[in-house]
Amino acid sequence: MIWRLGAYAVAAVVALPLLGVASSLFTAQGELWRHLAETQLQDIAFNTVVLLLGVGLGTVVIGTGTAWLVTMCRFPGVGLLQWALLLPLVMPTYIIGYAYADLLAFAGPLQAGLRTATGWSRGEYWFPDLGSAAGVAFLFTLVLYPYVYLAARASFLTQSPALLEASRILGNGPWRTFLRIGLPLARPAIAAGAALALLETLADFGTVQYYGVHTFTTAIYRTWYGMGNREGAAQISLVLIAIAVALILLERHSRGRAGFAVASNLRHRAEPVTLPSGTAQAALFACALPVLLGFVLPTLHLAQLALSSGAVMADRRFISDGINSLILASLAAVIIVGLSLFLSYAGRLVRRRSLNRTIEFASLGYAIPGAVIAVGVLLPLAVADHGIDLLSRGLFGFSTGLLLSGTAFALLLAYTVRFLAVGMASIAPGLATIDPAMDASARVLGAQPYQVLRYIHLPMLRAPALTAGIIAFVEVLKELPATLLIRPFNFDTLAVGVFRFASDERLAQAAVGAIVIVLVSLVPVILLSRAVAAGSPAGRRPISSPPDP
Repeated sequence: MIWRLGAYAVAAVVALPLLGVASSLFTAQGELWRHLAETQLQDIAFNTVVLLLGVGLGTVVIGTGTAWLVTMCRFPGVGLLQWALLLPLVMPTYIIGYAYADLLAFAGPLQAGLRTATGWSRGEYWFPDLGSAAGVAFLFTLVLYPYVYLAARASFLTQSPALLEASRILGNGPWRTFLRIGLPLARPAIAAGAALALLETLADFGTVQYYGVHTFTTAIYRTWYGMGNREGAAQISLVLIAIAVALILLERHSRGRAGFAVASNLRHRAEPVTLPSGTAQAALFACALPVLLGFVLPTLHLAQLALSSGAVMADRRFISDGINSLILASLAAVIIVGLSLFLSYAGRLVRRRSLNRTIEFASLGYAIPGAVIAVGVLLPLAVADHGIDLLSRGLFGFSTGLLLSGTAFALLLAYTVRFLAVGMASIAPGLATIDPAMDASARVLGAQPYQVLRYIHLPMLRAPALTAGIIAFVEVLKELPATLLIRPFNFDTLAVGVFRFASDERLAQAAVGAIVIVLVSLVPVILLSRAVAAGSPAGRRPISSPPDP
């Protein structure tokens, strides 16, 4: 009973932001919507469509193509590229946006080098401009394609080798085998990865704000801070929620009755095809280019900016922002791991459909943009602060001020709602691998449920819990929209500091915090790359042919 009620209570707290956003429907905002319709709504809708189409197509093409090449083909550098293709995942969208803004600027190193080499001057040559929805979609694609790459490669690794070998026996080369066999079988995984990339696109604020591309997240921020209209910002947030839900439903509909299946003969892997010289060089170029553009080039440029800016790691403001980030990320990671353990174990103890649906609902926060969660968190907390203040004035004669909405508590609540799914995704599968017979044996010997969790499950869940904590830590470290909207007065983090410097066109100073975020974010990517490499055919010894009779 305690575990069930506790799970319902946690789910209710996590659902609080959604209820806070939904409550805005009871406030008339006709004037706001008329203003948006007359000024920005058409531009916002067009930019959103361009971003979703561009990122969706780009991530599917790059992620699926590279996953097939490094999994099913053999060419120079394939072992390195198998994990290097994950590196752009550590680059937050707003950071790569800032890096390329300086790289491609008229006074930047690329154009300056071009003018020096050719003697051209302004107006005598064409150079790409990323200050549009299409340009921003290109930047997003460079750092979000690993979502599709991870899902597609995991699917390719588990496909039946008998089907692939039969396709080759019938005369189909690697390309036709990919189109006719590999791609259709991997469609559910590709759709899931693309959906994650599109949700991250909807959630972005820093990049679109910097490049002047109007989206729903920028409209939420301007309505909140520019107009001081929280209820109006909440109503705009409902549009983002509707789009996010539509993307999730579209991903499920695209699967139809297709599902994720693991081949039964996993001990046998189809031998990767060795590509001829010319094709191998083309494959190497196709797989190395996303890594170069999405990680190597922006990281090197940020490092160069940080070294040449004169900004030092010991700067007082940088230290303050770094300490705030570390404290918030550490606390949020502990809370997320703790709640994930509690909810996963409660679902194991209480096998009820209603509880499982409640736990699934509590994990939907990752599908909701940070700006929406920020609005949803502050609205009910502001009501609670107002009620506590009135009660304190009536009973004790003094004002309590902002006890909840004006403190780090609101930030931690938003982080928990946003990234609880990260913890559940690591811990729930790990808990499912533990034989229920062990629980039954411990209960027969008189152990209580909390004792079973403490003495049996926790030691066996150290690796999943550590992975969940590290990933949650990094996700909180990178989070910008929710932090920007909720943070207490005069309280900044590394992400906010990077955004603040970039907004003031001080990219050299912003590069210091950006490099720290990127370096710390490498840790979970290394863990992911090791997990994926463990199942790679390239990492296994080739299967020897049977002896001739």
